[in-house]
Amino acid sequence: MPQPPIPTATQPEDEHAFYRLGPEQVLQAVESLGFTCSGHQLALNSYENRVYQIGLEGDEPTVVAKFYRPHRWSDAAILEDHDFTLDLAELDIPAVPPLIIDGQTLHHFQSYRFALYPFMPGRAPDLENRNQIEQLGRYFGRLHAAGRSRAFAKRPKLDVKSFGDNAYDYLLEQHLLPSELEDNYALIGEDLLNSIEDVFETLDPAYIRLQGDAHPGNILWQGGSQGTEGTPCILDFDDARMGPAVQDLWMFDSGERDQMEATLDTLLDGYTAFSDFNTVELRLIEPLRALRIMHHAGWLAKRRDDPVFRDAFPWFNTQRYWEEHLLSLKEQMAALHEEPLQWLEKY
Repeated sequence: MPQPPIPTATQPEDEHAFYRLGPEQVLQAVESLGFTCSGHQLALNSYENRVYQIGLEGDEPTVVAKFYRPHRWSDAAILEDHDFTLDLAELDIPAVPPLIIDGQTLHHFQSYRFALYPFMPGRAPDLENRNQIEQLGRYFGRLHAAGRSRAFAKRPKLDVKSFGDNAYDYLLEQHLLPSELEDNYALIGEDLLNSIEDVFETLDPAYIRLQGDAHPGNILWQGGSQGTEGTPCILDFDDARMGPAVQDLWMFDSGERDQMEATLDTLLDGYTAFSDFNTVELRLIEPLRALRIMHHAGWLAKRRDDPVFRDAFPWFNTQRYWEEHLLSLKEQMAALHEEPLQWLEKY
């Protein structure tokens, strides 16, 4: 759903202004689109961007204002996220698209880029509820069927370079690890990345459009009263990118191996009602988990000067943090050599 060109910002993007974004600028930005704010404003749990629940006067429903971090995505890449969710909404797939205001979904105010979303109440999914797991599988099957219809042009691939190599190189270049751990990290990280690269090259998975960060925190469960199961609402496509389908599935699976295979069985029962699934991708679960661990460390490192990150992650860059990070990488190296999970129904 291509959109017309959007107006450019009146000022260039300023990272320090983003750090100082306060209630007054938030309300002014929302009101620049013709709304009248009631004064109610609540900061929501978001680190990469700044996200606020905003009350409006009169009969206007509450909205969520999302202010994008400078220099992370181009306007074109943000619009690909928006267009994907708009396409999904047209297919009755419960993703949350931005509001279209004057024909646009992405707006500028001073040096800020932002979008407005409808406020969606809900609760966390119950990952021990078999019916909810199967329903999640059905909706992600439908989401991926739509995701296969075309590719992102401006958003990156989830691959070893973007999620592993870049974080690994950055941490070594910045010398953030304690000196006595740095050589150990360099050796473990290099071995792990080489092993993951071998897996990706051997499997050569298909890349499709993904939500990209499908963990339980990005799912809101709605309804479910009077004995009904309700419906999952898929949030936050800010990390949408091209990647293997299993990336949007593996984070719903945890516990002992038997429990994980049972959950996977239920999830894929729902998924394959709407989309094919290549079982060789199960071999990617532990490599993807390892890449996420490395990427997360690099992400924290790159955001360490952001006041929000300093308050939310005070334990980052401590001796204990790096020791535990190295232990996680060693555990992932061992996990790469274990038998992958099996889809029980398939065999």
